[in-house]
Amino acid sequence: MTYAITTLDASTWEPFADLVERNNGIFGGCWCIGFHTDRGDPDLDNRTAKEQLVRTGRAHAALVLDEDGIARGWAQFGPKVDLKIKHRIEYEKQPPPTPGWRITCIFTDKTHRRQGVARAALEGALDQIAARGGGLVEAISEVTDGRVAQGRFLFSGTVELFEQYDFARLRQVGKHAWIVHRDLPPA
Repeated sequence: MTYAITTLDASTWEPFADLVERNNGIFGGCWCIGFHTDRGDPDLDNRTAKEQLVRTGRAHAALVLDEDGIARGWAQFGPKVDLKIKHRIEYEKQPPPTPGWRITCIFTDKTHRRQGVARAALEGALDQIAARGGGLVEAISEVTDGRVAQGRFLFSGTVELFEQYDFARLRQVGKHAWIVHRDLPPA
């Protein structure tokens, strides 16, 4: 399948919102807001908070569209200061080199899994980071080689996927979770 990658912004909010709504708000209503260090007004529901972040340019993602312009997935990324990381306590015991960027969420529409959407999303995120000057990029992801992993643990992609894009494992921070990073040159 062929996909187009675009930037999540005010002009692409509607396809993004449609994708999230088709998939039960993502993990029961997360709207990919949980990693933001500043979600805005704490009284806002997740959808409204995410929309405000997107429309004000404070949320970044590579949005994957199919040939009909329907959003099928995304990869959320942003500057380290804007996005928290999972496994924070273990992460902070031996902090890795300070990244400029984080990739915190890669999501694929439940009807399009195993069709290259996550790969397209990661490529799109890396292209957008490179266009913004590149630098050290990190993620915390799950190793899946040799095990069956439940999808709810793979919201940040797999270590094996990141390794295909020249990310290196730094150290383990969870039973199957690893910090991975890559120095990305500017575009």
